[in-house]
Amino acid sequence: MGQVLGCVQVDQSTVAIKETFGKFDDVLEPGCHCLPWCLGSQVAGHLSLRVQQLDVRCETKTKDNVFVTVVASIQYRALAESAQDAFYKLSNTRNQIQAYVFDVIRASVPKLNLDSTFEQKNDIAKTVESELEKAMSHYGYEIVQTLIVDIEPDVHVKRAMNEINAASRMREAASEKAEAEKILQIKRAEGEAESKYLSGLGIARQRQAIVDGLRNSVLAFSESVPGTSSKDVMDMVLVTQYFDTLKEIGASSKSNSVFIPHGPGAVKDIASQIRDGLLQGNAAAE
Repeated sequence: MGQVLGCVQVDQSTVAIKETFGKFDDVLEPGCHCLPWCLGSQVAGHLSLRVQQLDVRCETKTKDNVFVTVVASIQYRALAESAQDAFYKLSNTRNQIQAYVFDVIRASVPKLNLDSTFEQKNDIAKTVESELEKAMSHYGYEIVQTLIVDIEPDVHVKRAMNEINAASRMREAASEKAEAEKILQIKRAEGEAESKYLSGLGIARQRQAIVDGLRNSVLAFSESVPGTSSKDVMDMVLVTQYFDTLKEIGASSKSNSVFIPHGPGAVKDIASQIRDGLLQGNAAAE
């Protein structure tokens, strides 16, 4: 009904292109407009001013001969003040933008290695945006934002990269584990050495104390009982200790049987053996 009466409605964020007898006449803003069709006025088409997005997948090769698929996201919109150029100069805006993206990516990525491509994707996006801005501004379009949203290497290359990364981490973990075991063994050895050192000091002091006690006992007994020699006193002390030891072994319920030479004639030999053992221990302690 509006067309019959010569009235047209232009929606928000949209402009309409008015032609008179097939020639561009005006850009109609959002609202209601009167177009007398009898005078040759008509709407040639509408142009959206909203931001639009185009995702472009471009396959190319890096400097180290790895094929990758670069996914770029282009956000663009038509300019109201250049609506005439945007409507008439381009027949397919999306194909035009895609062609420029292909050209820039395939000129930039082959200069970089695979690792550098991942590291410098923001630089690639800026280059694409700059070239698009210069090209599309002549056609009445503004490039709002350009993003490199993904870089996909070949599936075999991706698997190899994952294997290299896994091997590197396993090697690092093995190195750390070996270093930890090394430190543990060193600390254990230091602890054992310190323990043995302290145990040796204790044994030496014990033997020294025994020798000092026996010497004091011999001197005191010799002074108290005239006519006895140091050897006699020493034999008596050793034999007394010998029988005390036998008594302790026999009194213990968990002790094993001990077979030793025993008899009146063996006491002298036992005393000599005990004396020699104590003297050797004393010499080793000194």
